[in-house]
Amino acid sequence: VPFSNYLEPEIPSKIVATDHMRKSAPRTPPGSDCPLEECLSVLSSRWTAKILWFLREGPRRFGDLRRDLGPVSSKVLTQRLRELELGGVISRTVRPTSPPTVEYEVTPAGRSFFPVLDAMEAAARKLRNKGIGCKKTASR
Repeated sequence: VPFSNYLEPEIPSKIVATDHMRKSAPRTPPGSDCPLEECLSVLSSRWTAKILWFLREGPRRFGDLRRDLGPVSSKVLTQRLRELELGGVISRTVRPTSPPTVEYEVTPAGRSFFPVLDAMEAAARKLRNKGIGCKKTASR
């Protein structure tokens, strides 16, 4: 057996790595202190993206949001709204009417999620056009 059979094969010229291909060290996955993780932790909660979607049009009352969202319980919606309020994403305003009226609206910090929601919607539309994405299940 010739010695050359034990040498590493030559890399074809089409796959030769050059210095300009890698300018920096490989990126590590985001950790718990990463801004991406913080953003995902807000948006990944059930109903949050839809709540922000409906509030982007302006202040909404609890009942209006509940009707807009569909099959969400009052308990869950209240919990999600409180979490978003504590996170500074939305604000809650009590109007001195009889009975008191409560309105929710997106804060300036919460508006920073709008481009993310728009990008998610655009991606979902592209995937749907290709036949990829969420499929609605038949109701029983």
